[in-house]
Amino acid sequence: MRIPRRRNPSARTRPARSRGGRGPLWILVLMLLASGGLRLMSGTGQVIAEEMAGLAGGNETADASAEPEACDVPEDIAAVLEALDLREARIETREAALADRAAALKLAEEEIARNLAALQAAEQELEAMVALSEEASESDLARLTTVYESMKPKEAAALFETMAPDFAAGFLGRMRPDAAAAIMAGLTPETAYTVSVLLAGRNANAPTE
Repeated sequence: MRIPRRRNPSARTRPARSRGGRGPLWILVLMLLASGGLRLMSGTGQVIAEEMAGLAGGNETADASAEPEACDVPEDIAAVLEALDLREARIETREAALADRAAALKLAEEEIARNLAALQAAEQELEAMVALSEEASESDLARLTTVYESMKPKEAAALFETMAPDFAAGFLGRMRPDAAAAIMAGLTPETAYTVSVLLAGRNANAPTE
């Protein structure tokens, strides 16, 4: 018959004490690991946030500094645009030529107007000079006629014989009839006849009304 062994009471309590000492230690270790993990996670989050912010800022800077890309224009539209540009250039050239022509015509018209004004002024001046000349001539003829009328008929007849027939007829036509008749009586028959024909022709061409 086997006799059961008696266990030592102290052996039962040792494991309990050892377990009770390890519990707070593990709790402390877990707390330290949790704290380190939180710190690691917070630092990593901050780093990630800074990296994201840097990337966002870089993208904004790149987007701001980047120039818009030129879009490719199809060939048919490019040809139409080029044709329109050429047509616009031709129209501008034609308009410039028309403007130059209009300016030249305006200058020519102004020059013609100045020439016409100068011509009219010269014509008026010439007419005034002719009027003065005619007036002076008329005054001289009237004076000479008075002188011839005042001469003795014989002396005046001798002078009229030396004149051209038409010139003598002009003076005799301006004289008083009695003075002209006295001078005609002193002329030679040939001169008197010629002068008479000239006087008759002038009177025939004169208007009757």
